[in-house]
Parts: sequence; structure tokens; C-alpha cells
Amino acid sequence: MLAKIKSIDRKIILALGLFFLIVATQLIPVSTLSIDRPTQPLPNEIRGVWITNVGSSVLFAPWGIRRALDRLSALNFNTIYTGVWNRGYTFYPSAVNKRVTGIQQAPFFSIVHPGSDVLKDTIELGHHRQLRVIPWFEYGFMVPRQARLALKHPEWLTTHLNDTAQNTPDWQSIFKGNPQAIEDWRKGQNLWLNPFHPEVQDFILQTIVEVVTNYDVDGIQLDDHFGLPIEMGYDPFTIQLYQQSHQGQSPPANPSDIEWVSWRADRISAFMGKIVETVRSIQSDCIISLSPNSQDFAYHYYLQDWQFWVQQGWIDELVLQVYRSDLSQVRTELDRASVIDARQRIPVAVGLLSGLWRKPVEIDRLQEQVNFVREQNFDGVSFFYWESLLGYLAPESPYQRQRFLQDLFANL
Repeated sequence: MLAKIKSIDRKIILALGLFFLIVATQLIPVSTLSIDRPTQPLPNEIRGVWITNVGSSVLFAPWGIRRALDRLSALNFNTIYTGVWNRGYTFYPSAVNKRVTGIQQAPFFSIVHPGSDVLKDTIELGHHRQLRVIPWFEYGFMVPRQARLALKHPEWLTTHLNDTAQNTPDWQSIFKGNPQAIEDWRKGQNLWLNPFHPEVQDFILQTIVEVVTNYDVDGIQLDDHFGLPIEMGYDPFTIQLYQQSHQGQSPPANPSDIEWVSWRADRISAFMGKIVETVRSIQSDCIISLSPNSQDFAYHYYLQDWQFWVQQGWIDELVLQVYRSDLSQVRTELDRASVIDARQRIPVAVGLLSGLWRKPVEIDRLQEQVNFVREQNFDGVSFFYWESLLGYLAPESPYQRQRFLQDLFANL
């Protein structure tokens, strides 16, 4: 009993700590300084930021979204990519999620925002401030081991060759130095839904359709998790599906086998095409935004052939993740043939890392990278993510970060 009381006390202390952090980060005033900027932005450039629930207080405070959007509007941002699908839950009241998991939305949202629809409020507040609001399906096919979705539908999970659905590294986030991703990997937390299973496809599709149908969105965004780790796909359902088109032969034991990679990537692409066709039949002007890693990495590690998607006309806007510390690495990523090809077809912006919980990024580096992106005439930038850009996670004060952004997007 004593141990239980101590556990409850710790939870109360943590909750109070989170509350005061939220209050502190949300009460920072918006500065009105105006400074000459070193580079001239394009008139219609994307000036975006990702808003997520991981390591961020914005979505957890009743007043958080309003103050965040006020600040972004004052700083001349024009786009927010707001998380709506994360860790097996939606961030809005979802009939689809309720039917499949028994839970309408992420439990914490029902506690912090009782009776409210955070996505609806975000869209209304954003549009009132001339911000594009694009719901971001952050987790894609990835789902935590303890999520209700994974527990209720184990048949929806895909597996390794050893026939288990055990942890698969989230390489993108690990390579970015995300400590939460590293910890999740160590503890074996992340599983993957099977993108080849028709019931999984229907669940993902209906979740997207629900958002496009019920909300006045400017678009939707998928990212690097809308794929599958290359070592996955050895579950019984996928093996049988493969055998049907290969005279009864099972998939190669080598997950990097060229034909096996192509077979899986092609089916993910086919599903992407179905999503786009469905969304455009509902709302023809809905922007289909994609935020992937480089084509080579995306294809060979996550079976995501986004260059083909662009060539098929499925993508309206590409926000390429270039989370690099060295400018020469940024240049290398942006000079790739797949990027050059995409720029000839659609707007291509660059996603820049503004910092992580234990890995802040200095203003000087961000300024250098934004300047380079503009010099190369890309269609804008988006920062990952809100809290590291304007909160207390940065090496500079929030006031200094705001001054930097006012300089960056002044007179627009």
C-alpha cells in the first residue's frame, strides 16, 4: 500500500510539473521587434511548423492552441502541420477509432479538453489567422506495443522473418537523435501495422476520409512512417499473398532482395494511389502533402517510393525532411536527382530540425540553413517542431527565438 501511495505521489508531482511547464511556455509574450533580414523570402513560400504531442505542451493546455496560433500568425507563419494520428490514437473525436478500438480519441484529450474537438478548434482559429491547417498523420503504420489498437487486433500486425511482431527500430527518429525513439527501441515499444492487409488499409483510409469529410481542412500530410521497415512483411497473411503470385514460393529470407523489396513497395504505392483518388473524389482541392526522407533512404529502409508517387501526380506538396547539422550534408540531400525531378513538377519545401528534447539547435545554424534553402529557390521551409522552435528547449531564450523568426519572416 505504501508503495502504491508513493507511486501516486510521483504521478501527482509529474502532473504538476507538466502543468507549470505548460503555463510557463504559453505565457511568453509575442515580441514586436522588427529587424532587417539577411535573405528575401519568396512571396508565396511555405512558412510552416509541425505541432505534435511528443515533447510539447501546446496540445495539452486548454489555451495552448490559441496562444500558439496567435504567436505563429504574429511571426508571419502561414502553415501548420498539426498531429491528428499518433501512438495508435486520433487527436479528434473519431467514429472510426471508436468502432475499431472502443476509444473515441487519445484519452488525455478527453481529460484536458472535455467536450471539445481540438482539431475543429485548431482549424477555425488557424483560418481566422490566415494559416493553412493541414492535419498530419504522424505515426502512419507505426503503433506502440501497448496501444489498444495493437492489443485488440494482433492479426493486423506484420512481423520479422522470425515470425514475431517484436520491436522494429524507428530508424528515422533514431538517426535524428530523438531520445524517445531510442528509448522506445530499447524497450521494444513500436510495432507495425501490415500495410498489405485489407482491414488495415480500410482503417487507415477511413480515418483519413473521416478528417477530409468532417473538417474544413486545407490538406492532409503523410510522412516517413507511411511505409514499412524493410525487415518486415513475414507475417502469415503477407506470405500467403506473396505465394499467390509466385507459384507457391515464400518470400526470400533476405529482406533486401530486389524483387521482394519491389513487390512490397509497389503495394504500398498502390494503396497510396487509392488514398489520393478517394480524397480527391471528396474534396478536389485538398492538398496532398508528403514529408519523407530522401528517396534512397525511404525506399531501401521503408519501402516508400515517393519519387514514383510524385511522378504519378499523387503529391501536391513535398516537404523533404533534411534534418542535418552540417550545411554540406543539407546541400547533398537537396542536390539529389529525385529532388530535382520533384521540383520540376510540384512545390518542394525543406523540413528543418529546430531541435529535440535533449538536442537543441542553435539559431545560427537555422539561419544558415534557411538562407541556403532560399538561395536555392526552394518553395519554403517547415520547422520540426513547435516546442523546440519557440519554447524552453532551445539554447537561446524564447524571446531571442521570436526575434530570429521576426527577422526571418519580416514584412510578408
